[in-house]
Amino acid sequence: MAHHQSTIKRIRQTAKRTERNRYYRTRFKNIVKAVVVAAEANDKAAAEEAFKVANRQIHKMVSKGFLKKSTAARKVSRLNHMVNKIAA
Repeated sequence: MAHHQSTIKRIRQTAKRTERNRYYRTRFKNIVKAVVVAAEANDKAAAEEAFKVANRQIHKMVSKGFLKKSTAARKVSRLNHMVNKIAA
């Protein structure tokens, strides 16, 4: 067990941060998966709707500090490409 006040505080901060990051990581995977599943099913309307949600949420994660801006741009670009490949 930690004895210093700073160490005790760091343990608390790490626990909070870990919980927050776990939430964002799970959310991120689920919104990306929704787009991929809709794209693989060749459902243009569902894919576009899922992409709209994913785009907004991914950029929100950038503002929260979960993702870097370039990482988010790359992910969004790849998802957009996937959606655009679907024949209407």
